[in-house]
Amino acid sequence: MYGVSPEALPPDPFAGDPDDPALCMDADEDGDEDGQQTLTDSDRSEILADLADLADLAVYQALLSGRGVRGIIVDCADCGEQHFHEWSLLRASLQQLLDEGQMRPHEPAYDPDPAHYVTWEYCRGYADATLSDD
Repeated sequence: MYGVSPEALPPDPFAGDPDDPALCMDADEDGDEDGQQTLTDSDRSEILADLADLADLAVYQALLSGRGVRGIIVDCADCGEQHFHEWSLLRASLQQLLDEGQMRPHEPAYDPDPAHYVTWEYCRGYADATLSDD
């Protein structure tokens, strides 16, 4: 598994901004004293499962990047849209979520070509098929 320092991630575009729209959000009973969401045991288990997938992410990247695949496409349950994550951004975001309990905002991919992104399921199937031939 790769360790990613916070300095390697894109900066929070609202850092230090008194007009940060997130400042008006109240913390619920699961928030800490700073109003930040804390991870439940269930959330943490899900992230650990995702990080287990990160162990495979390097394999997926090695197998697929040479074929023009730039990363993973994720269907977002919150907004109903697809999000395109390049390999390194996905790795860094999941690691940060585990370490800090939240992800920093980041710029979405600019005009991504969906043909260059695949699902987790595709990665698993492709890796299984490719590696079983050896």
